[in-house]
Amino acid sequence: MRRRLINSTLAVVLVVIGVFGLSLVIVETRTISSSAQESVDLEALRIVSIVDSRLIGGEPVNPNILSEQSGAKRYAQIHIPGRDTIEIGTRPEGDVTRGLAKGERGERVVVEESRSVVTAEVGRTLMIIGAVALLAVVAAVLLAVRQANKLTSPLTDLAETAERLGSGDPRPRHKRYGVPELDRVADVLDASAERIARMLTAERRLAADASHQLRTPLTALSMRLEEVALADDLDTVKEEATIALTQVERLTDVVQRLLTNSRDPRTGSAVAFDLDEVIKQQIEEWRPAYRSAGRAIVHSGKQGMRAVGTPGAVAQVLAALIENSLMHGGGTVALRTRVTGNQSVIEVTDEGPGVPADLGARIFERTVSGRSSTGIGLAVARDLAEADGGRLELVQQQPPVFALFLGREVHSVADGQRERPVR
Repeated sequence: MRRRLINSTLAVVLVVIGVFGLSLVIVETRTISSSAQESVDLEALRIVSIVDSRLIGGEPVNPNILSEQSGAKRYAQIHIPGRDTIEIGTRPEGDVTRGLAKGERGERVVVEESRSVVTAEVGRTLMIIGAVALLAVVAAVLLAVRQANKLTSPLTDLAETAERLGSGDPRPRHKRYGVPELDRVADVLDASAERIARMLTAERRLAADASHQLRTPLTALSMRLEEVALADDLDTVKEEATIALTQVERLTDVVQRLLTNSRDPRTGSAVAFDLDEVIKQQIEEWRPAYRSAGRAIVHSGKQGMRAVGTPGAVAQVLAALIENSLMHGGGTVALRTRVTGNQSVIEVTDEGPGVPADLGARIFERTVSGRSSTGIGLAVARDLAEADGGRLELVQQQPPVFALFLGREVHSVADGQRERPVR
């Protein structure tokens, strides 16, 4: 493309120079010829006027006097009736430019100049025109190269950007070139890069969340299946199998929830549900792990509450808080339920050292952790809570108290019907 731009620009310039240069040469040649003829005619008139004045005054007419008075530099013949022809200068050879003038007493003056003078002048003019044309061609080449670079360099950059996008590097360049069409292409590529970057971030986030959130249900399911494998009593096998099936359903719900949040974290499916059932389910699921660690997990507070939210999401939030207490806390873990205004609150606390002061404000940020864990669990838990209009907060750092706030289903005093509070 660069070569084509240079060649096309140069071709246009050469055509323009050819057309106007040829016209200029023709005009200048005619002008020089006309000027030479006019100059010869004027000199003939000047000589004939001198001859006339000397004849009228009875003064002598000879070559030296005429040459001195007229300042003639060309060859001239003066024909005076009844006298010999007078010649001034050296007669030129070859083609000549001839000028003729006649006086009042019948004298006739012929001035001649060689055509080589005109040819030389035309040659000098052609050299000047040729030099100007050469400068114009050089300037055109330089301008064409500059314009070609200005157009091809952005195209090369845009090609590199597109190639980088294809290779998995979605960083936008935010580089513009001052050419509206190219800047439009750059805008589209940058917008595509940002969309790809968001998609890749969402996919990586989904993979990290899935890895973290599925680990605990899979571990629990594995433990149940081991119990089934070791049990000899049929009733025990049925009981453990039923629990395992329940955990599979919860695992399916976790996967569905993760996929839903990856598409739109604001999407919720809140319903009214029995909060005690979810808490009981989590305590039973985590009690073996706490027993193995020599610790206890208990539940206290208001009973019989119906909260508004997604049971699976609430279970995952509680699982994240309970697991966090198991890994980072100490002593007995207590789940307390209470009511504040039109909200149901579940507090999870333990007897451990609590959250460090420097992490208190950042504990829900991804990759932030007090130990060598991933730092994903609490961030995912907060996202799950907010997806249904709830919220998860650290209300106390030492000892640690995490509170999950959910909408509460209440009864209308007027008609006894259940209403969901506006959140």
